[in-house]
Amino acid sequence: MPIPTELVGSLPRPRKLQDAYQKLDDGAIDVSELKQLQEEAAEDSIKRLEQTGEPLVTDGEQRESSFATYPLTTTLAGTGLAPNLAGDGQYFAIFDDGHHRQLPRLTGGPFRYQTYASEFVEKNKKIATHGVKQAVIAPSMLMLLYPLDDEIEGYSRDQFLSDLVDECEKDIRQCFAAGAERVSVDFTEGRLANKNDSRNPWTGRDMLQDFIDLNNRVMERFSPEERKNIGIHTCPGGDNDSVHSKEVPYEKLLNHMFKINAGYFLIQCASEDDRETVYKLCGENRRDDADGVSQMCFMGVINPLTPDVESPDHVKDELVKAADHIGVEHLGATDDCGFSPFSRDLKPQHGDDPDYARDVAMQKISNRLEGTRMASEELGA
Repeated sequence: MPIPTELVGSLPRPRKLQDAYQKLDDGAIDVSELKQLQEEAAEDSIKRLEQTGEPLVTDGEQRESSFATYPLTTTLAGTGLAPNLAGDGQYFAIFDDGHHRQLPRLTGGPFRYQTYASEFVEKNKKIATHGVKQAVIAPSMLMLLYPLDDEIEGYSRDQFLSDLVDECEKDIRQCFAAGAERVSVDFTEGRLANKNDSRNPWTGRDMLQDFIDLNNRVMERFSPEERKNIGIHTCPGGDNDSVHSKEVPYEKLLNHMFKINAGYFLIQCASEDDRETVYKLCGENRRDDADGVSQMCFMGVINPLTPDVESPDHVKDELVKAADHIGVEHLGATDDCGFSPFSRDLKPQHGDDPDYARDVAMQKISNRLEGTRMASEELGA
């Protein structure tokens, strides 16, 4: 069987769509005008991905405020924020270039999603000519909505986490019901949990095991057969062509992450200095029996944060090296991260030109597909 390959989810939004988010926040347009541009960008994303030969396509998350906040708000600035939330929550991350991304703050219960990702799947199925996948947010990210130290009067942390697990399960199940063939769960907070950044208090609270345990509370609600098609994506961030936790030793995450009982993992690797060690760690830590499912490692062979386009030969060579440690039967190929997880991202390493970055992304994806084909042939997969 050829080595499988899959994109993470997001693509750069066209500049006119990014401008529309700002105009909505400014009151210069109404939400119907934003939605029209979202639909145009989503359709263009699907069609261009299909032209590359990508086996499972997405809408590039063109309809989402971000990979993390799509259930909660229309824009990153808080236009259309869901009930029981305020805009002044804790930072999710402070990136190496100095910018930050902030989460809303939960003010009361019950916690409910305002938007489920199945809404995007339903629309994408009407456009796509073959299979679709969908990325969703992990409960471990959304647990940061609850104040770090304080209890919310009348709504305990335990009750919130129970509601959160219910909502995350519902989000995944509805994606499958709407026709998604695969659902990957974004877990970029995993590596960040070991950063201990004094400017961002939650990163110093040793929360990785709490994250893993919470994610497994969702996983345990799915059968092994279902979890074969539920993945976990990890990366050290990828916003405005910057990262938030790449300096954290990768083994602090990889020695624990595979305890999540998911069927496959989308693992950032292309931008690592020592990729061979990452392959080795993945091979050592992946499990043949993760509560009934054998885990696949989709290794990142494309770096979305640079305009330099990896050649198919480079992709092939990396996968051949990875197979030595992971085994070709457990190996897949992916990109390090979504190409633009947040709706406002001008891609500074791409000349502050998200439209150019969009074209580059398609070239990179095409070369990932060809390099994966070449590796499959060389390895006899």
